[in-house]
Amino acid sequence: MKMQSIIRAIYPAQCVACDAPTEDDFGLCSACWGDTQFIGGLICDTCGAPLSGDETDEVVQCDDCMTIARPWERGRAALVYNGVGRRLVLQLKHGDRTYLSRPAANWMARAATPLVKPDTVIVPVPLHWVRLVRRRYNQAALLAHALGKVIDRPVCADALLRPRATRPLEGHSRDARFQALSGAIVPNTKRGTLLTGKSVLLVDDVMTSGATLAAAAEAAKAGGVANVSIVTLARVVKDA
Repeated sequence: MKMQSIIRAIYPAQCVACDAPTEDDFGLCSACWGDTQFIGGLICDTCGAPLSGDETDEVVQCDDCMTIARPWERGRAALVYNGVGRRLVLQLKHGDRTYLSRPAANWMARAATPLVKPDTVIVPVPLHWVRLVRRRYNQAALLAHALGKVIDRPVCADALLRPRATRPLEGHSRDARFQALSGAIVPNTKRGTLLTGKSVLLVDDVMTSGATLAAAAEAAKAGGVANVSIVTLARVVKDA
């Protein structure tokens, strides 16, 4: 018996969302696949939220992105943040299931393809050091490194810093989120001119109001990058 067969016999492939048997590693079973809302079709070009209507070649925006100034150029998301998508984000973020970054990166790569340029550098949204110590890892950095391998682009994990701790923002209003995050993220001066004039693809696990990504994009531009795009594993969508 080949070693791979022995390993598979001992550790059979399981669904990353529910642990049901699957044919391949790091995949979803048919039930979870059917319950996962992958984002496609007509989408907001700025944040990646799915929109109603037929797909078009024209650039369209959601209501939020038409009313809120976004300090980045374009954005995409792989999943809608509900059901299986929400469960995967929470398992990655709080459940120590760091291996979820591998399938997540494949889904994010498909979504982010239109955003990648020859000079793109991938940068994760940073965590404050206290939260990093408590969680032991930054889920955005895990996604960034995994995505970098999939799309073959460099990753600068410490290009941005979060010197000021912010309170958990779940349940807060959009305005409160933006106020709390204002100035909370800064460019890492020790990186010097590493990203000067480059294109940056910001990575985070989920976008709700966009306050965290806005703070990160503003910090990246303050550090001298030429342009910023964003990609997240999931996007919170109204009435989803």
